[in-house]
Amino acid sequence: MFGRSETESQQVSLNDQRVKGEDKPIVKRVVATSSLAVLSVLWLPGCLFHRHAENNLPAPVAAGDQPDKILYERATTEIARGRYEVGRLTLQTLLNAYPDSEFLAKAKLAIADSYYNEGGISGLTQAESEYKDFITFFPTAPEAPESQYRAGMCHFRLMAKPDRDRTEARLAEAEFKEFLLKYPDSRLMPRVKGRLREVQEVLGQSDFKIAQFYYLKQANRAALSRFQEIADHYPDFSEADSAMWYLGQTFERLKSPKQAATYYSLVITDYPLSPHVEDAKTRLTALHEPIPHATRATIARAQADETHRVNETWLGKLGGAFSSAPNMSATRHGPVHLGGKPGEAVVATTAPAAPAGNVVVAEPVSESALNSGKVEAAKPAAQDSAAPGAANTQENAKTAQTQDSSTKADNSSSPDSPPKGKKGRFHILKKIVKPW
Repeated sequence: MFGRSETESQQVSLNDQRVKGEDKPIVKRVVATSSLAVLSVLWLPGCLFHRHAENNLPAPVAAGDQPDKILYERATTEIARGRYEVGRLTLQTLLNAYPDSEFLAKAKLAIADSYYNEGGISGLTQAESEYKDFITFFPTAPEAPESQYRAGMCHFRLMAKPDRDRTEARLAEAEFKEFLLKYPDSRLMPRVKGRLREVQEVLGQSDFKIAQFYYLKQANRAALSRFQEIADHYPDFSEADSAMWYLGQTFERLKSPKQAATYYSLVITDYPLSPHVEDAKTRLTALHEPIPHATRATIARAQADETHRVNETWLGKLGGAFSSAPNMSATRHGPVHLGGKPGEAVVATTAPAAPAGNVVVAEPVSESALNSGKVEAAKPAAQDSAAPGAANTQENAKTAQTQDSSTKADNSSSPDSPPKGKKGRFHILKKIVKPW
């Protein structure tokens, strides 16, 4: 009763087999889906890496391309992607393998640009050297002005604050001045002038801080040299008016009122909006010196500088205190000063002319005359009667002969004694023997 018939047991086994058969496709689907997900995860980065590698490959080489051109294009591609070392090695290969290539100048400039773009102390130092080499080898190239500008910018980017080492600032100033002298018609002229004004602002700040320190310490001679440096080389410095005022005060301390009045006058004429103008007028009145007046052009320029003046906020000052770069926000927008005292003119000096009539004639002398110690007067050469100084020359010759004859007469009067004013070889012995 409780048992199953054989037919029923067979039916149950068939149902179980059918259920197991239906579960197999579901398991296969799950396994296939999971394996597909794993493969996609593994395959997708490979595709991305493969695509990135394809992008890094150089452009296909055309049939007519020259090998030097191929090297140059590959090198510039590497440098553009930031692989400076690889690009420079490729360019160096081009320079060594093809010394007569048309890409020689471009390759040399590309090496300098790679160092410049790489930056850093070593990179900028090497870039400056490469730019100067380019100018030396290719002085007439169209890229020569830009190379000179970037040579100055290499030092400009390495400038420190005014209270630090000023070597880079002085080198940048020298390079920018050389640009202004060599390439006056370049399109980069306004940019170079602006950079030069900024460099001179940093140098002026350095001298002014040192001069103020000496001035407060009553070291007048030391302060005078620093203030004079600003007056002579950086008259467009943002605090040049204060430097002129302190320079006048220092001259007064050194008891030189005339020099002091000169710089008080410069404060009034060159910096009409300066807060020291009224004090300068007071000092000129006390020194009994005339008070000058500023021109309209100078006043207009001073007003333009005031409109461009930047009032730095406390947040900017705080950021500048922690920055290693110098603060050049107070730079003026006036003309560029290339050096030398204001208004100083260079005058070529010449040797004074010999007075008329004193003509020196070099003539050969015989060997016998040199051995005897007596040089005979040479016969005057035939001269044009219209030549200036001819009569004077003959008179001088006659006078020399007259003096020679009188000297011979004096010597012949006492043949045993030496000439007057001269002592013989045995003069001491003669004095002893003569009384006897």
